[in-house]
Amino acid sequence: MSFLDILAHVFTGLGALVLFASGLGVFRMPDVFNKMHAGTKATTLGSILFLLGIGLFEPTWMPKLLLVVLFIVLTNPVSSHALARAAHNDASEKPDNLIIDDLADNKGGDK
Repeated sequence: MSFLDILAHVFTGLGALVLFASGLGVFRMPDVFNKMHAGTKATTLGSILFLLGIGLFEPTWMPKLLLVVLFIVLTNPVSSHALARAAHNDASEKPDNLIIDDLADNKGGDK
């Protein structure tokens, strides 16, 4: 077993562990904003680590995997923002500890 194989196993294992923690966080967090944080931040890191490990197993796949990583890095923040905006506009999803609501005057859309 070469050094690259060991490194590939380590990255793939770390990615799988972070993805598992992300899934667990979605079930265990109390409100939609915390669930969204666990679902997007850890999923981005876990996917990058996992795909890097796969790329080390098969180096010929690396350019395609880097495009997938780029797609994940560009789309996860956008989807997270859209989910947060929708959850904020839904009155039933307001957390109890919300002290200052900076978006309260902006219900109709962006100004």
